[in-house]
Amino acid sequence: MNAMEKVRNRLEKATRALANANIPYAVIGGNAVAVHVARIDESFVRNTRDVDLLIRRSDFDAVRSAFGAAGFYYRHRAGLDVFLEGADAKAGDGVHILFAGEKATPNALAPNPEVDESEAAADFRVLSLEALVRNKLTAYRRKDQVHIQDLIGIGAIDTTWLEKFQPPLAARLKTLLEDPNG
Repeated sequence: MNAMEKVRNRLEKATRALANANIPYAVIGGNAVAVHVARIDESFVRNTRDVDLLIRRSDFDAVRSAFGAAGFYYRHRAGLDVFLEGADAKAGDGVHILFAGEKATPNALAPNPEVDESEAAADFRVLSLEALVRNKLTAYRRKDQVHIQDLIGIGAIDTTWLEKFQPPLAARLKTLLEDPNG
């Protein structure tokens, strides 16, 4: 329980710093999936150890300043921009920054969503479900597939979603819909 509470506190601290500085953002990744899953069935929510936030690259300096004022330390490690709660904290436990409208990797099928593809959740802005699924289908790592399987399992995604995506992403979704247990 303590680990989950630390992640939630880190998420709230980071999003509060951005909101107070009037910096547009969206929560993405496992925390965004958790929000969408909890809206249907809280018992299906998975834990995640990090916080992923989507920002505009043009806001990065303002983000660094806002996070610095909130007590976060900036590190650029393994191609990732990460903010840590202490100088000795692990990058995996940090706040990971992704840039809106940019490809996460050179070979990605689609760019990251835009910040304005977000909606209000209880305490912060979260990527819309459609943008989140598109992002997960683009990344398509095993954990992304599991997140999509969770959304399929609770009925948030079904075959009607295939038409929402370009063919390469729709094919990935079709594979998961046909075998939701992997």
